[in-house]
Amino acid sequence: MLTDVRLSKQRLRERIWGELEAKGVVSFPKPAHGRIPNFVGSDIAAERLRSLPAYLSADVVMANPDAAQLAVRRLALADGKRLLMASPRLRKGFILLDPRGIRDVRRAATIRGAFKYGRTVDLRKIKVDLVVEGSVAVDLRGGRLGKGGGFGDLEVAILMEAGAMDDATPVVTTVHELQVVESVPMAEHDVPVDFILTPERTIEVTHGHRRPRGIVWRLLPTDVFKRMPILAELRREVDSRRG
Repeated sequence: MLTDVRLSKQRLRERIWGELEAKGVVSFPKPAHGRIPNFVGSDIAAERLRSLPAYLSADVVMANPDAAQLAVRRLALADGKRLLMASPRLRKGFILLDPRGIRDVRRAATIRGAFKYGRTVDLRKIKVDLVVEGSVAVDLRGGRLGKGGGFGDLEVAILMEAGAMDDATPVVTTVHELQVVESVPMAEHDVPVDFILTPERTIEVTHGHRRPRGIVWRLLPTDVFKRMPILAELRREVDSRRG
């Protein structure tokens, strides 16, 4: 069953990557294959965040480091939000940027800029008010498909596990209209979205998927704790609570 879901996911990824490239709506970096695709109109989709009350009231916004959400990160900093970014492949955990004192928010919103202007943060000491994830495909029930590395789902799971967000924290994605599909295969660790923002519309989804309550530890490879120290730390805390 799990193998069938993985195969279905990969077929959908290949289809979306191919359609985006065939329609000429892929922005740098190219090709789209193997990535959270950056798309023409990503800046317009990002602007739609300002139509969401949860964004307007947010103090801390978490956004993934992919190019497709660069406009989201710049917007959040420009609007005075504190920005939480996952470091690439979570090797350095999470980085927090405070717009106060940052003169060049455009540069600070890049991966290199985040390391220069931000600082690593203890997730137990912050509260994330809104999460923006990148996607390869989404459906109107909130199903979300990433590029296959599992990092988007793991980022949210870590925040949940650390108490930095909860079930009520909205999860948003920005995508091209071609990335909105009829159905996305979902597994138990996959995190659904609450809002889909495209250059053309703002969609509040009709939920058909439950958000995982935290990290599904048994699904992680054994070497992940060496590659991601933040997971090793959380695992020690979980084991300590269990006695």
